Amino acid sequence: MTRVAAIDCGTNSIRLLVADLAVPDSASGAGATGELVELDRRMTIVRLGQGVDETGRLAPEALERTFVACREYAEVIREFGVGADRLRFVATSASRDAENREDFVKGVVGILGVEPEVITGDQEAEFSFIGATGELHGTDRRLVVDIGGGSTEFVVGNRHVEAARSVDIGCVRLTERHVRHDPPSADEVAAIRADVRAAMDLAAETVPITEAETLVGLAGSVTTVAAMALGLPEYDSERIHHSRISRAQVDEVVARLLGSTHDERAAIEVIHPGRVDVIVAGALVLAEIMERTGAAEVVVSEHDILDGIALSVA
Repeated sequence: MTRVAAIDCGTNSIRLLVADLAVPDSASGAGATGELVELDRRMTIVRLGQGVDETGRLAPEALERTFVACREYAEVIREFGVGADRLRFVATSASRDAENREDFVKGVVGILGVEPEVITGDQEAEFSFIGATGELHGTDRRLVVDIGGGSTEFVVGNRHVEAARSVDIGCVRLTERHVRHDPPSADEVAAIRADVRAAMDLAAETVPITEAETLVGLAGSVTTVAAMALGLPEYDSERIHHSRISRAQVDEVVARLLGSTHDERAAIEVIHPGRVDVIVAGALVLAEIMERTGAAEVVVSEHDILDGIALSVA
């Protein structure tokens, strides 16, 4: 076993996973099991992508929020004894799009001692697929959708990725682009739906999104919708992980969110405070995907790109 750490820095949140990972034994020739023993997993809403869709730059206050979280994570990583050679820091949509991403890179290097890898959308999709499907059994063809803050990844495959595409629809990006009222107006909701449908048209050019047998959903928008659909009194990752949420349940949650104000959403215990203002757009993305693909249900995974990054360290 070797101890690894993975950091996923997205548009809305930054997350850390510290885990023990089986690696190949050179003496015995035994292969890695691909199983992670989780030691610490945490998430902080930093909204790194604040305003990026409009300005093309990372805001100074967004960078500082992210660096504060990095300092906390650096201390956790030290406590678990993970060296820099076993830490992988991956940055996704917001830092990919920003003109001043070098400010972000320099700050991360100064705090953690490793350079963040600003990965492509296709790389993001592959990590998400590996992390999400590692525990799933069967030979069914899966469509994995990772609904992030700035982008959504569509990946089809079983044990291996057949096709993948990242498109620029995410809960933060769509909220900043279209929402001006609370709750969103009918026109704003229609604009969000139109963007999602156009993005799915792009994804469908390279990914057979309607041909998979199982839909697997990842990331905070999906897990939050699942928590609401399950009627959980508080967020419970064990009950959410591998739950199956029907299309009718998703539609019910969407209707509830569309009819609620910011304060009413904030009073729902399972919605993280950092997601209150963007969960409506995130839920709409999921609902549109289910309508387009004809999926009767979505299998919800708490394991995602972060797990894929950790597995890649070995």
